[in-house]
Amino acid sequence: MARSKLAAQGVTINNLLPGVFDTDRIKTMLQTTSQKTGQSVEALADARRKNIPAQRFGTPEEFGAICAFLCSTQASYLTGQNVLADGGAYPGTY
Repeated sequence: MARSKLAAQGVTINNLLPGVFDTDRIKTMLQTTSQKTGQSVEALADARRKNIPAQRFGTPEEFGAICAFLCSTQASYLTGQNVLADGGAYPGTY
């Protein structure tokens, strides 16, 4: 079915593009890197945060809230969008 027909049926297709969020995945990655490099997990995390303009990792709650919004009736007119949730890390956002 064509995109225009889907939108007329109330179907929206959006993408949530996450940056670095404080999840088990990032914690495992930092731990693995720490073991390989001998750097502390906190030092690695601090270095990673410095590359994010927000100076922090996103929270799982923030990710969930963005996702919930995209699935909500308030976002029913939003379709075909890529929502970048990365704390401003993508250089093209400036």
